[in-house]
Amino acid sequence: MQRKHPVSGVATPATFRRFTNRGYAAFASLHREVRIGVLTVATLLSVNLPKVSAATPTANHSVEGETDEHELSEVAVTGTMSQLAELQSARIVGVITRQQIEAAAAQSVNDLLKLAVGVDVRQRGGFGIQSDISIDGGTFDQISILLNGVNISSPHTGHLAADFPVSLSDIERIEVLEGAASRVYGASAFGGTINIVTKGSPLSSSDVAESTSEKDKRISVEAGAHGGSYATFGADARAAFATRTSPGDKIFTSLSGAYQRSDGATHNSDFSKGNAYLRGLLDYSDFAIDWQAGYSQKSYGANTFYSAAFPNQYERNTRYIVSLGAETKGRVRVRPEVYWHRLLDNFELIRNTIKGENFHRSDVHGARVTADVRWVAGRTAVGAEVREEGIYSTSLGLPITAELTHKVPREDLFYAKHDSRTNLSFNVEHNILLPHFTASFGVLANKNSRFDNRLHFYPGIDMAYRPDAHWRVFVSYNKGFRLPTFTDLYYKSPTHEGNVGMKAEESHSVQLGVNFRRSFVDATLKSFYHRGTNMIDWVMYSSDDVFHSANFDLDNMGVQVQLALQLSELFNAENAFLRRLSVGYTFMHQHRRDDIEIYKSNYAMEYLKHKLVATLDHRVFSRLSASWALRWQDRMGSYILYRDAVSTGQLISYDPYATLDLKLKWTARHYELWVEGTNLTNHRYYDLGNIPQPGIVVLAGAKIKF
Repeated sequence: MQRKHPVSGVATPATFRRFTNRGYAAFASLHREVRIGVLTVATLLSVNLPKVSAATPTANHSVEGETDEHELSEVAVTGTMSQLAELQSARIVGVITRQQIEAAAAQSVNDLLKLAVGVDVRQRGGFGIQSDISIDGGTFDQISILLNGVNISSPHTGHLAADFPVSLSDIERIEVLEGAASRVYGASAFGGTINIVTKGSPLSSSDVAESTSEKDKRISVEAGAHGGSYATFGADARAAFATRTSPGDKIFTSLSGAYQRSDGATHNSDFSKGNAYLRGLLDYSDFAIDWQAGYSQKSYGANTFYSAAFPNQYERNTRYIVSLGAETKGRVRVRPEVYWHRLLDNFELIRNTIKGENFHRSDVHGARVTADVRWVAGRTAVGAEVREEGIYSTSLGLPITAELTHKVPREDLFYAKHDSRTNLSFNVEHNILLPHFTASFGVLANKNSRFDNRLHFYPGIDMAYRPDAHWRVFVSYNKGFRLPTFTDLYYKSPTHEGNVGMKAEESHSVQLGVNFRRSFVDATLKSFYHRGTNMIDWVMYSSDDVFHSANFDLDNMGVQVQLALQLSELFNAENAFLRRLSVGYTFMHQHRRDDIEIYKSNYAMEYLKHKLVATLDHRVFSRLSASWALRWQDRMGSYILYRDAVSTGQLISYDPYATLDLKLKWTARHYELWVEGTNLTNHRYYDLGNIPQPGIVVLAGAKIKF
């Protein structure tokens, strides 16, 4: 975002005046004015994302009602422990803003991420019911999922990683960091990180200097409903309250809930789901306290989800999330944080029968403290975290030899197996900040009670050189790791067999790129190379084999090019017919470094060799706008063809496919009306073998807000 200087008329960066550093924050409060450049290249091109630095697990006092695209383009988030302004940071990430979420034809976070040029979303059910999310050719277990900076990744399985207790109406923005980030985020940040940031206080920053009764308190309410194809219906509501007890202090809380159901677009794909979410904040001049609590429940027909030999699977998931954090302010900033989340899973191999039925309960308890200091040599941060992960299950873990005391959520059954592990980590980092150069380097020391119980070190360094205001050259190296899930270790079924001897994955991740930007154009060229050791996948060694959980060495490499045009700025007209155009393409290649012959890979070697995303946003007339999204992708690998739930033994290569989506929206001050169509060409395609994806789906809805 640029503004004309009142005297010279030269475009200058807008000044963002209020900075804060909360657990899901954009960046740290520097207690001074800082000018932050606007970087509009999209990592998630489908929604024309601004490019900013990657997110850290710190909190955010984002302001509800102030988050238009230009304002969020000025917000910097960092890929370091210390939070740096965007022009200082050496690492790049994509951000989906609130406005871009509302413009996209999407009903879930998974739907939004499908259009990210560097992200692969392999969808099983429609409407984002069960999807596997990966980054840069990795697998769904190789990313960390954060909710407002709190790591909610499950040690049970990454298949359920995207079961968020929030709906799209709760989300302020989504931050996506590509590449290993273990030195900042720990064990699960092997291939990247996705951070969901919810809405913040509806009190604007301009209210700080005012104290009128009208602006000392504010209540915002919004509610919506939608329906359409396959008897789909949904509704959501949200209320937020904020009050300012003094010019520098405020209290904020919000409560939301949502529900959706559908008959499903294919056989045995009906579902119902709901969620509730509470967020709160006490923000004082010297410190702040924030908390969140979430609940989600989902029941769905899982047609051939995990094996085409069983087309009538069914699954129920319930999730609870709680976190509490506090933070001091000033030159030295200290943030302690505690969190807990639980995932309950009930899987039926054959719907409404007990054959192959499993129950699982995984719990994660954690405590983390970080400290960040600004001094003459730059910024230095240190941190420590203890994270306890455990599971009770009818099938995963070691047999319980003592008396069974933990009952499953229903039936007169007890969990008969259990396993747990404690992860202890320490990290330190220093940032050198010069006018045209930034270097961020640090290391994570990690020790896990389940895997050799020794300290392992994971270093990283990011550097960026800015010769002028338009060019940026960046390079980074980071070492990442990922612990096997309890499913990798113990899962056993007629078609799958886990391996208790699995080793932790490790990778050496290198990125190199250049970015050019001006007021209306932003272009990025990036290459990456991820050298993977002990990569984990489910593989078959022969045509009549079952899938085994196994380690092998695998490298991912690729090139990504992106171009975004802010057409409204190009034509210097806010009401121009054409608003935004973005195009992005990624090419990837894999290389195996071992000689183990594999007949069939289930995940790791079924990567997107080509992915192209193009989007166009434009006005139609008056308050009516349109957003188009075209996605084309070509997947490597193959699947075993099943007919009538019986394997033919024939390997079928994936066919490339394209989808076209459109959303029309009428926007007024207190209401919105919208209609969207996904897969408008009604093309039948496969993200995973033998699981056909829906044809055209049409939904319409309305929202009111006060």
